[in-house]
This record gives sequence, C-alpha cells and structure tokens, in this order.
Amino acid sequence: MKFIFEVTMTPGFSVEEYAQGWVEASEIIQQSAGARGTYLHRKIGHPDTVLAIAHWESKAHRDAKDDSRSEKVKAILAKHANVVSVTVIGEYEEPQWQVLPS
Repeated sequence: MKFIFEVTMTPGFSVEEYAQGWVEASEIIQQSAGARGTYLHRKIGHPDTVLAIAHWESKAHRDAKDDSRSEKVKAILAKHANVVSVTVIGEYEEPQWQVLPS
C-alpha cells in the first residue's frame, strides 16, 4: 500500500532541510516490519512543496509502526510539525490496473 501526503514548507524553511530530516527519520522507520521505502517528489512550479510517498507491505504494517520508539524520529517529527503544513492525500492499495510501455 502507499501512504501519500503533500508537504509545504513555511517561509524560511527549505525543502532541502525537510528532506534531510525525512531521510534521517525514514532510515529508522524503514527498519519497521513491512516497510518498503519512501520517496519525495518536488512539485513542479512550487519549489516549497513535495509529494511524499511511503510504501508499506500492508495498511496493518503501517498502522503498527511505532514512531515513538526512536527519540531521533520523535525530535524530527516535532521539528517538522512547526515548520511544514501536511495535507494527507490518502492511503492506497497497490494498483489493480496498470499499463506499462512495451
């Protein structure tokens, strides 16, 4: 499954600063059972906004992760809470339909 959200930086906080914290926290979170990677995509024409995608084996695995187990993850999430705006887009199952190039 994919957990997708959009993150917009507040003035004075850069995407690069956010990405640094994202990578540090993700490296720890990716040790959770069922974690399958995370991705940040910069929004075209909006240098202060990223699309964040977290891949998980299942919704149950994502719901079971425990961000409180790591003081480092807690500190990063607390810092980000004060300098970004997060819009949850949603939780999505793996695709049932896809068309790939030949």
